[in-house]
Formats: sequence, C-alpha cells, structure tokens
Amino acid sequence: MVTRTEEEEVNRLENQVENGGGGVWEYLCLVHKLKLRRSDMVLKHGLSILNDSKKRSALGPEEWTLYEQVAVAAMDCQSIDVAKDCIKVLQRKFPGSKRVGRLESMLLEARGLWSEAENAYSSLLEENPFDQVVHKRRVAMAKAQGNTSAAIDWLNKYLDLFMADHEAWRELAEIYVSLQMYKQAAFCYEELILSQPTVPLYHLAYADVLYTLGGLENLQTAKKYYASTIDLTGGKSTRALFGICLCTSAIGQLTKGRNKEDKESLELQSLSAMALEKDYKQRAPSRLSVLSSTLRSLKI
Repeated sequence: MVTRTEEEEVNRLENQVENGGGGVWEYLCLVHKLKLRRSDMVLKHGLSILNDSKKRSALGPEEWTLYEQVAVAAMDCQSIDVAKDCIKVLQRKFPGSKRVGRLESMLLEARGLWSEAENAYSSLLEENPFDQVVHKRRVAMAKAQGNTSAAIDWLNKYLDLFMADHEAWRELAEIYVSLQMYKQAAFCYEELILSQPTVPLYHLAYADVLYTLGGLENLQTAKKYYASTIDLTGGKSTRALFGICLCTSAIGQLTKGRNKEDKESLELQSLSAMALEKDYKQRAPSRLSVLSSTLRSLKI
C-alpha cells in the first residue's frame, strides 16, 4: 500500500517533469518501485529516453527494465505497436525468458484475444504454478470481460496459494460488496484485520459490512470496530463517528433500551455526536444544520 508521503513525492516529481524541470528517470524509477500505473506519463517520458540512444545506453542494465515498464504502459494506453516493438527488443535480448513470455501473454490480452491469452497464461502456470503475476493477470482478464464469478474463482484460488497478499483480500472483499455478498466480504476483512490489525481502513470497512448485515450481534460488533477506527485515526474518521451514532440508534430500536451495554455506551454516543458537530463546524459549517437534523432523527 502506497503511503501518503510516497504519493506526494510521486506527484511532486510528476509536476516537475511535466514542467520541464528534469527528474524523468527518478520519476520512472519511483513509479516502478511503488508499482503505480501512471501509464500516460510512463509511456510519454519512457519513450523519450528509449528513443534517445545516448540516454538509453547511459542506463546500463536498467535499460531492459525500462523497456518492460514502457511495454506495460503502452498496453494500458492501447498503444499496441509501441508495446510490440518493446517486447521484440526484449525477445531478442532474452530469448525464451518466462518474464518476456508474460509480456507476450499480456499483449494478447491487450488485443482482446482472450482465448489465446488464457492458453498462454495456462502454459506459463504449468511451468511455474507460483507465478503471482500470471495469477493476477487471470483475475484482471476475467474482470475486463465482465465475468465477475470467474474473477472471484481465480482470486480464491490465488489466495489459497498466497494468503498473505493483502491487496488480493481487499479486492475480493470489494467484489463481494459490489454483489451484496456481505458475509463473504466480512470474512475477507476479518483476514485483513488479523494480518494488519493497525490499518484503520480495514476496521472501518468491516464495520460498514456488519452494519449493513444488521441484527443485534452484528450491530454491536460493528460499533466496536467503528470505535477501534476512531482510536486508530486519533478521532479523525468522520465516517466512523457517524457509524457509532447509527449503530447506537439501531441497537436501541432493537432492544428498546433494555440492553445494559447500550446504556453504558451513551457516553460514547454523546462524544461521537459532539465530535461530529465540531468537525462539521470547522470543515463544512453550511452542512451543520443537516447534521443536527440527522442526529435528532436518530434520537441523539
């Protein structure tokens, strides 16, 4: 996951490059290191280096990494001829390379030759069943064709092999949410929280899913995870603060005030409402009346 500092540095370099201030190679290296897809920029400025023999030769062995980076960017931008040219250079330099073979398969995919691409990916996996890139390309290809069920199947098979891939768990969870398969999404977020317990985004998403599922037990658990989100963000998550209020109101309706735990949580509810009002006063004063009306409707 890219940090805010890293993203800011990428944006700074991008503005510098676009304004003619230099730093093209530094920018391309950082984008590659962080595995970002700034395809338009990579294609434009990567080609400016590859088409200049002096700049290209100055790269040394990194020249081949840039050819690969530009090839992928070209496929993203549907500049198929550029991608073909880059892959041909790599084929001549590394005949029989499995890494170049992945690019050849991706080119088939970019051209919409789904069946040929699938066969190529299958062949690569027969030779190396643990090739993460190829597994992920199969997921991406299924999504590109609108075949969500196949994407889910491939992701589940991928996670059987690579259970520690947080981004894959998150992607699967988001697919499940889009299909309103909330119980399955909840399982994915539970896996994410177990492996990365200090990431507030996962606590918040899990709480949202549980709140959507409803029922007393789910609402009580959702409230706990909204509270942990507030704790992890230092009270700066507006969504989690509002989630506390929503859960408290829903729990109160279900229990009719008989639940002792809910009575004890009135202070948390009150503090959340106060924090929300303070936040709105500072950041969106024109919407404060709407918030106050909403909180009153929740009997807060």
